[in-house]
Amino acid sequence: MTVNTSDALGVPDDAMRRLAQMRPGQASSLFTSDLSVNEFLLVREAGFRPLGLVLGSSIYHVGIQFGRWSKNQELESLSQAMYHARELAMTRMEAEADALGADGIVGVRLDIEFKEFGSDLAEFIAIGTAVKADQPPATGGGWRNRHNQPFTSDLSGQDFWTLIQAGYAPLGMTMGTCVYHIAHQRFWQAMGNIGQNVELPQFTEALYDARELAMSRMQTEAEQLHAEGIVGVQLLSHGHRWGGHTTEFFAIGTAVRPLRPDHRIPTPQLVLPLTDR
Repeated sequence: MTVNTSDALGVPDDAMRRLAQMRPGQASSLFTSDLSVNEFLLVREAGFRPLGLVLGSSIYHVGIQFGRWSKNQELESLSQAMYHARELAMTRMEAEADALGADGIVGVRLDIEFKEFGSDLAEFIAIGTAVKADQPPATGGGWRNRHNQPFTSDLSGQDFWTLIQAGYAPLGMTMGTCVYHIAHQRFWQAMGNIGQNVELPQFTEALYDARELAMSRMQTEAEQLHAEGIVGVQLLSHGHRWGGHTTEFFAIGTAVRPLRPDHRIPTPQLVLPLTDR
């Protein structure tokens, strides 16, 4: 595999050749997708057709930062590393979608895998299905975000269809991260809690603060996109390989904008499964 050195994003040449063959209008073009059958059909019903599976990857060396044994504190170097690595993967995925002429990417997944060939090496990968709209929004303009980049969304095909039907459009996935060192209890503090029901304010404050930092950073990204709100928010906690007192809190969701002032919500329908358990 060779890397396209003319592209500062680092998208491999092999990927660019594959995408060139998949662009609409090519004689041998076909689409690939990780959408389920139901999701694929609902995305088509929403007025979008899949162009191809797009991905971005970054193998990143996550450095070391030590926190004070008895102090709650963010480990800013680790927070920056975890954010930057994900951003690299997302940006490369968006570059592949842009090469296909896509309007957006649906069903995006962000995964992390620590590699066995290096204890501090992790691969950050973003993958989703690039889609092209059959027609522009009825209100004018386009489906891309204000930076003229394809929108990204981690919503399922069903949720994506519901969002479009109700008069909203995705702008992009927004995220915030915070790697936090949770202070250890001193020996006599731990001994004094044995056999008692008691809140541990030191731990409560640490986890509360870390989650708030991740959430506020996610909201800042949505504001930069001029979003009306964020849907499908997930607030995740990852221990990774840092030990029991260092944890990453990761907030992620899909920023959305209104397509029209009136929002017609599809009426929910009752579905009864025919399988007998």
